[in-house]
Amino acid sequence: MADENLVLAREESEGRYTARLDGSVVGLIDYTERPGTVVINHTETDPDYQGRGFAGRLTSYALDDIRQRGLTLVPVCPYTQRYLLDHPEYADLLAQTDGPSARR
Repeated sequence: MADENLVLAREESEGRYTARLDGSVVGLIDYTERPGTVVINHTETDPDYQGRGFAGRLTSYALDDIRQRGLTLVPVCPYTQRYLLDHPEYADLLAQTDGPSARR
């Protein structure tokens, strides 16, 4: 099964992005959408498919989709946070948040 058959999609009704091979989900990103913002909560890859770059490809797809829809991003997921450190070209997507000091 070739990796180029990977199908990436946003499943809005499920609140997730998926990576599928031959119809089977091999990776997913769970998200919550708020007005103007997407919160990425969790990223996972089926253990049988780890190490093939699927999580990175899916994350890039999700971030490109968020950008295309004109939304901002809140990366709760540790994988997405690390991905953003390695891919500063997505830094403009980050939503402006009030830090803990702003709530005092």
